[in-house]
Amino acid sequence: MPAFLDASLRHPIRLPDGTAYPNTVWLNRVIDHPNMRIGDFTYYNDFEPVADYAARIAPYLHPGAPERLIIGKFGQFAHGTRFITSSADHPKRWFSAYPFAVFNHDCMDLYAEEFSAGRDTVIGNDVWIGHNAMILPGVTVGDGAIIGAGAVVTRDVAPYTVMGGNPTTPVRQRFSPAVTELLMRLRWWDLELDQIRAILPVLASADVIGLEAAVDRFRG
Repeated sequence: MPAFLDASLRHPIRLPDGTAYPNTVWLNRVIDHPNMRIGDFTYYNDFEPVADYAARIAPYLHPGAPERLIIGKFGQFAHGTRFITSSADHPKRWFSAYPFAVFNHDCMDLYAEEFSAGRDTVIGNDVWIGHNAMILPGVTVGDGAIIGAGAVVTRDVAPYTVMGGNPTTPVRQRFSPAVTELLMRLRWWDLELDQIRAILPVLASADVIGLEAAVDRFRG
């Protein structure tokens, strides 16, 4: 019997004929970048060939930059998802926003203080980011959030919040405060895979009683 989920695969989806679907990857199997930390089972889908997945999703994050991109487990990232990290910033308090130091390193000392402490971008667990959405520098997206297609996220997103627009605004909470609290207590993404499989009928439902039982079983 095949594994419930296999974290070792590059292409985790199998087509009916058994061949691997080439457009979808586990991100942490295709990215080895010192400034990125990516949890298991977070996938990215792209309809175009990708030579460098790190550069595709975070084009301004270079090795040794002062900021990091931290992504949780079980993320779902659609085609065109982009993380614009702090290294893409320009000086906004100065008379000129032009990045002189990029073109002449003799100027680097002028910019060292301004950009010495980049803000990390943090994406929680079970986050769905829609087609062509953009996450701006230093944003934290909470567990279970949904970012709508084409959205531009300029500020932190609370767990289990649906965001849309440019700039994004909250559309609604996915669940009631009581259910959100149960989900945050359960933290299902931190369970063992056999435990996740055991409660899959609950995760793939809106069964609040079943959710309470899962919380009692694993977090009680």
